[in-house]
Amino acid sequence: MKVEVLQTPIDYLKGVGSNRAALLRKELGVHTFQDLLNIFPNRHIDRTKFYKVSELAPSSAEVQVIGQIVDIKEVGQQRGKRLVATFQDDTGVMELVWFRGHKWIRQSLKTNQAYVAFGRVNEFGGRWNMAHPELELKSDYDQNKSSSMQAVYPSTEALAKQGISNRVMRKMMMQLFETTKGRFTETLPLSVIDQLKLLSKTDALIQVHFPESNDLLSKAEFRLKFEELFFIQLQLLLKNRQHKAKIKGFPFSSVGDYFNSFYNQFLPFELTNAQKRVLKEIRHDLGTGAQMNRLLQGDVGSGKTMVAFMTILMALDNGFQACLMAPTAILATQHYENLRRFCDPMHIHISLLIGATKTAERRIIHEDLESGILHILVGTHALVEDRVKFKNLGLAIIDEQHRFGVAQRSKLWHKNTLPPHVLVMTATPIPRTLAMSVYGDLDNSIIDELPPGRTPIKTVHRFDNNRLKVIRFLREEIAKGRQAYVVYPLIEESETLDYKDLMDGYDSMVRDFPRPEYQISIVHGQMKPADKTIEMERFAKGITQILIATTVIEVGIDVPNATVMVIESAERFGLSQLHQLRGRVGRGAAQSYCILMTGPKLGDDSKTRIATMVRTNDGFEIAEVDLKLRGPGDLMGTQQSGVLQLKIANIVKNREILELSRHTAHRILEADPNLSQAAHVNLRETLLKMKQFRNIWNFIS
Repeated sequence: MKVEVLQTPIDYLKGVGSNRAALLRKELGVHTFQDLLNIFPNRHIDRTKFYKVSELAPSSAEVQVIGQIVDIKEVGQQRGKRLVATFQDDTGVMELVWFRGHKWIRQSLKTNQAYVAFGRVNEFGGRWNMAHPELELKSDYDQNKSSSMQAVYPSTEALAKQGISNRVMRKMMMQLFETTKGRFTETLPLSVIDQLKLLSKTDALIQVHFPESNDLLSKAEFRLKFEELFFIQLQLLLKNRQHKAKIKGFPFSSVGDYFNSFYNQFLPFELTNAQKRVLKEIRHDLGTGAQMNRLLQGDVGSGKTMVAFMTILMALDNGFQACLMAPTAILATQHYENLRRFCDPMHIHISLLIGATKTAERRIIHEDLESGILHILVGTHALVEDRVKFKNLGLAIIDEQHRFGVAQRSKLWHKNTLPPHVLVMTATPIPRTLAMSVYGDLDNSIIDELPPGRTPIKTVHRFDNNRLKVIRFLREEIAKGRQAYVVYPLIEESETLDYKDLMDGYDSMVRDFPRPEYQISIVHGQMKPADKTIEMERFAKGITQILIATTVIEVGIDVPNATVMVIESAERFGLSQLHQLRGRVGRGAAQSYCILMTGPKLGDDSKTRIATMVRTNDGFEIAEVDLKLRGPGDLMGTQQSGVLQLKIANIVKNREILELSRHTAHRILEADPNLSQAAHVNLRETLLKMKQFRNIWNFIS
């Protein structure tokens, strides 16, 4: 089937017309024959089993009954009328009910002929009834060879109101297959089809819409899921290869004095094997002459900052400057303070540029940057301002890049004649399936090992009625000279949410921990930056024992003496947020604790989140649970969710198919990087059509 035929507007499919076409466009995004073909069933119903009226029972399942209509009447009700047909078999009687479309339904019904009635049954007035059933004459049913496994398509309230039922959708799909003669162009190489024993494209589409058996339906779904994920992976891997081939980078050919002297004289601890492995991957990238484009993942406290600094030293050894961009002033300041401890003994010049940097300081930074005196610049989005000019920027490190827009990152790339090498860091572990799909075009490094000697944080769940014991425990920890965080989800009292808010919590804590014996700081997003900084510094210096805050402290505070994290209304937080907040403690040698406070009533998802936090400290395991609970779109946010608008595959449920598709795409590109071999003509043509007709796989980024 020529793909151009599939680009025919849906208006021209027999039985659709302009009104239905407008509704299909609006409700399901169906503009062409191709779009309708890619509306895959949500599920299939086994139409081989029939029930007797006497066998019916209350259930959410749909059933089918063979019987005859013996009477039809209209019954008055408070609003309008309902059409009721008495339907009977040899075991009993039930009612078929319609609340709209009476005229044409009544005209189409035939009494005393065998019908198959299909739908959900309810009990009303001591008799079973089926509202808006699908009705088909038994003789027509028997002639329909595909009726044993029936597709159920996505629908909306608007479609149902306009009479576009599932039966109508099936009729449109049948007409589409009749119009196209059920022949579709193969998209995968024969070698892949043979090796994986896949159905052909045509057979897969026929069997997913009109399955002959469960076995063939399963094979059809596998084929179509594999194909969908395969073309995503193929494009991501091609993009990665083209990036390396086309975008040149500064070759960092040597590892010199800065790197070696730091490693031999100033390294504060032995690197973990994971850190060594990642540094080796980065060193390889930097020496290829292509621009490095690498994602560095690591759990809280895994040592990403050390890897980042040693990568910076490689840039300095080759005569280049480096910058580190963070999403908030708090986080940028923390990075600056941490890196300065390493830089000062080695006489490396480092500066901080954030929104609050004074004009006089900015002028000095700009001059030192352009002259090359300044080696490293740490900052926020202030780094991408036009007046910030580097003499020779060779490396850009971006922390938590999902918080930056494309335009901001692009400005950083244009700070030199060639784009700098890029290292993207994230402390929010990304599930493997998401990393393959969203960041599949980046090379990926994972620090999956924590430094030795770290004492695991103990996490417990406490209900509000245990609050007095929690307060007593806090006093005991403070008596040992420790400090504590108390985090709230809201700043002010909400009329709609019955949760402890920060201001009320602050008042309660002041009563439980009175001055002058105790000192308490408070930090939230509505405070002025200068005031926030003062409060955080007081806590960091040990002047205050308790810091009450909102999630503004999710990143950016490093106080080794803080050993307790109390999270109020923990059911209000997402898993990744809970994990990030927990990571604020456990940074010193002492045993640390995370206490999750909740009300007595928890939903199923909240119970799962709390139980996961108590069970494990592994950020990657937590991320996998989070993905299952929230789905990829919510987890990544709207910016990256486009690649995940899949039609039939599910990256959570179909992880094995995703990994198989990436492995297959990688193997093909290894053997034929330009897809120039005759065996891959299908792949070339399909990729070209994807560019020409975006709606073929408009869900693939």
